[in-house]
Amino acid sequence: MKKNLVLTGMMGVGKTTIGKKLADKLKAKFVDIDRIIELQEKSTIRSIFENKGEEYFRKIEKKISLTELKKNNLVIALGGGAFINLSIRKEVKSSCVSFWLDLDPKFLIRRLKNVKKRPLLDPKNLGQSINKIYSERKKIYSESDFRIKCSSMEKYEIIDKIKKLYENTNN
Repeated sequence: MKKNLVLTGMMGVGKTTIGKKLADKLKAKFVDIDRIIELQEKSTIRSIFENKGEEYFRKIEKKISLTELKKNNLVIALGGGAFINLSIRKEVKSSCVSFWLDLDPKFLIRRLKNVKKRPLLDPKNLGQSINKIYSERKKIYSESDFRIKCSSMEKYEIIDKIKKLYENTNN
């Protein structure tokens, strides 16, 4: 059985978009952790944060992520903050091939400027909140097996690069 391919990185970086296309190319099933949470909770991520708090969300995110990570032959898009959790990170590092989709915060700001569904972003200080989250998380994201610098690459180039790296790992 093949190891799972895990995508991590900031919100808005394209984990879901890239993940779906990668799964097709690798003939694997695609799993979006945030989507599973929303379906299970019958609520958006934003409203879970607003109504039940971040701690509640992180608990569910951990449970669902660890369940999915134990399956095989998946392409998994983790939520932006999931890799920060030590249990999730340990499971990813021990049983998966992980890719940090790294995008310069200035591009994230452009992508997220009209998005209202991201609970950790302050729309009044979007640049400041993205830069703060990025600087807090980049050291942990860098523990991924591979870092894909997406700022100067097209979608298809990112997908091809990840596919090659994944296929060349001994999984």
